[in-house]
Amino acid sequence: MNKNSNSNKFIFAFLAIIVVLAFFVITTQRGLVDQREAVEASWSDIEIQYQRRADLIPNIVATVKEQANREQEIFTALADARSKLSGATTREEVIAANQEVSSGLSRLLAVVENYPELKQNEAFEQLRVQLEGTENRIAVARKNYNDAARSYKRKIKVFPTNMIAGMLGFTDEFPYIQADPGSEKAPEVSFD
Repeated sequence: MNKNSNSNKFIFAFLAIIVVLAFFVITTQRGLVDQREAVEASWSDIEIQYQRRADLIPNIVATVKEQANREQEIFTALADARSKLSGATTREEVIAANQEVSSGLSRLLAVVENYPELKQNEAFEQLRVQLEGTENRIAVARKNYNDAARSYKRKIKVFPTNMIAGMLGFTDEFPYIQADPGSEKAPEVSFD
């Protein structure tokens, strides 16, 4: 009977270990799914703001064109960047296209400084305020995305979660969004 009792204890201990491991794997998998979904939701927020900004561009360009026909190169570059954005399929392409859009908008708004009558145009001023608000929302959405991506990346790289993440196919698939090239330099402002 003692032999049978030891056998039962062994089976019970073995089953308990299996249950604990299964519970750990299941909760880890759910946590990883939650993390991945948080990154995806953050990315969606960025795309919504990028689309809002892209929708403002034709109105801004049309308003500026009325006053500044000589700036055709900027209008063309901005239209090209906007079309690249609408054709982008990967996160990397979207990020690159939006850097071009940001650059084009910066150049366009710099040109506005040469046309004082534009600053007094109510339609342009409303569009400029909307664009400024959208840029602020983009900055917040980018920060939230990078935070979610950082949390996800950290989770899939830490032991023992990294073993389960590897077995279940969770990969480091979310690129960080970096600052636009040249953003480290302050723009020149003239009060002439």
